Amino acid sequence: MSNKQKIIAMIPARMGSTRLKQKNLALLDGKPMIFYAINAAKESDVFDKIVINSESEVFAKIASRYGVDFYKRPDALATSDAKSDQVVDDFIENNPCDIVVWVNSIAPLQSSEEIKEVVDYFIKEDLDSLITVKDEQVHCLYKGKPLNFNENELFAKTQDLEPVQPFVYSIMMWKADAFRKAYEKEGHAVLFGKVGYYPVNKLSTIIIKREEDLKLAEYIIVGRKMKKDSELEYDEVAK
Repeated sequence: MSNKQKIIAMIPARMGSTRLKQKNLALLDGKPMIFYAINAAKESDVFDKIVINSESEVFAKIASRYGVDFYKRPDALATSDAKSDQVVDDFIENNPCDIVVWVNSIAPLQSSEEIKEVVDYFIKEDLDSLITVKDEQVHCLYKGKPLNFNENELFAKTQDLEPVQPFVYSIMMWKADAFRKAYEKEGHAVLFGKVGYYPVNKLSTIIIKREEDLKLAEYIIVGRKMKKDSELEYDEVAK
């Protein structure tokens, strides 16, 4: 770990959730969902500190269990109305650093290797802000109009389409001082200055918002353990 810049991983964990109750504590293969973000952040070996950011002291116990830090955010930032900009600004004010990385607990399949890749890219490109995206080569409409294809031509093959890039949110990150200056000046700062968009692995795009998302993630985690490093197989007629 370089001593040139202090890099903190912030793992947000609000207790309330409108779509999936206490989702960060819901078990995935016997462990709370937030464990997977903590573990990936630790194994990435790019952070000087890893901090769970929550209004609930319950997560202080979780932080202690897994050997990371805990920051208790103000109750005013614990509601569904709180904006990400406000949460990040408050965190930076109380946790001084050079770079803060939002490692999203609701992307439990994101790997430590990918976290390191994203952080390295941010530093290499000298970015001010970054958010993860996914490349989707599918025919897309925007307000009923073709976005990446032409209706008056032969139907394009998906592999020839220009990818669209929906946000994933598995990772967001910022230069801390620049974030605070932008937020104070503009009133927002999630995307400011030199912005980077980093396409992530398919598994990282599985975001847990509902119970069916949680079940899907568990099927994948358990399935990978059962068939780890297995080779691709084909029906016998392929021989």
